Amino acid sequence: MKDFTWTPRTDLALEAREMLSRKVREDIPGVVVETVEEEDVVITTVNITNAEAERIMGKGQGKYVTIEAQGLRDKNTPLQEKIMKKLAEELVGMVELAKNATVLIIGLGNRNVTPDALGPRAVEKIVVTRHLQDMLSPELKGGVRSVCAIAPGVLGITGMETVEIVQGIVSKVKPDLVIAIDALAAASSRRVLTTVQLANTGISPGSGVGNKRFGLTAQSLGAPVIAIGVPTVVHASTIAIDTIDTLQEHAPFARYFKSMEHLSDNDRKMIVSQVLPEVLGDLMVTPKEVDRFIEDIGVLIAGGINQAIHPHIDYENIYNYLH
Repeated sequence: MKDFTWTPRTDLALEAREMLSRKVREDIPGVVVETVEEEDVVITTVNITNAEAERIMGKGQGKYVTIEAQGLRDKNTPLQEKIMKKLAEELVGMVELAKNATVLIIGLGNRNVTPDALGPRAVEKIVVTRHLQDMLSPELKGGVRSVCAIAPGVLGITGMETVEIVQGIVSKVKPDLVIAIDALAAASSRRVLTTVQLANTGISPGSGVGNKRFGLTAQSLGAPVIAIGVPTVVHASTIAIDTIDTLQEHAPFARYFKSMEHLSDNDRKMIVSQVLPEVLGDLMVTPKEVDRFIEDIGVLIAGGINQAIHPHIDYENIYNYLH
């Protein structure tokens, strides 16, 4: 195995594995990948099982489940309901919760910046019940868990690190599980707003856009943390570098750009820097219809969490009530 460390500009473990496969062209010990393909959905599980795999992948040890459906951008209600159910199934399979468990939902991000507003938008649709536990009928108890939710804002607005706010809440609420919802960054434009990732490793707010904050993890919070995220942006520099790679590798372009086949990563970055100068900063790209997409995906994420946590609620028509 080559001594190769690669830090991909993506929050998706699946993409990190794909990038490494193109670089080292061999299996990585400690990284186990399983893929299940259905008619319009692809579910990929990446397990990172040891410290060396964690170092190479640039992702913490744990389980990452990616649900991909290209039709999510098409206002396809039956598909959204299907992904909602898949999300609920994967979430149930990722953690064991007692019937009387308390769950804290954290909506990360800035509600005033649309591509970063997924967490706050999703939290608005969560069925919160912690304040109602004493009022539940006997037949619902055990199937409607104690749930509380908050969107703590971002450092630039509150002046407090998100982890500081969440630690204070956790110390009072003492949840059995924390679920953090956040917008992510992808390395491929086709995965923007078409992909949901679940991870049992926690999350570092802002990591996808190069603004990594203190992480929300089991170690920092003292409770298990499940991270649920959807890519809403892609780095412009990543698109540019992918274009260079495509010109080199795919006919009929390859023969015209054969002289570029020995370009190093640094050479590619230098070329891109001429097109995207530092004065523009680290430019991010998002679809122009992102406001509609964020609303739809927020409903999807909230619906999946609600189904997983509150199994005794009738969800036959819940999608209609979440809008």
